[in-house]
Amino acid sequence: MEYIYAALLLHKAGKEITEENVSAVVSAAGLEVDTVRIKALAAALDGVDIDEAISKSVVAAPTTAATTVAQAEAPLEEVKEEKKEEAEEEKAEESGMEGLGALFG
Repeated sequence: MEYIYAALLLHKAGKEITEENVSAVVSAAGLEVDTVRIKALAAALDGVDIDEAISKSVVAAPTTAATTVAQAEAPLEEVKEEKKEEAEEEKAEESGMEGLGALFG
């Protein structure tokens, strides 16, 4: 992830995204430099319009976030419903016990 951040920082600064520049940013952050990963990143970003890639991911992010939130809330609603059902069952059991106690009173 640090290599992607380094590339984004270089892009924001208007610098060319090269192996040397990415390596310098990662090193300046106090992290260990993995030259294989940096080479792979530089090769993968060669010819990529980063501004366009960022704008596409920003447009997709709200949809993805909304989907993620909906997926996370679904189990929460199930748990709430289960707890409600359990509480109703306990209340019914207590009510039944009270009636039984009246018989032997």
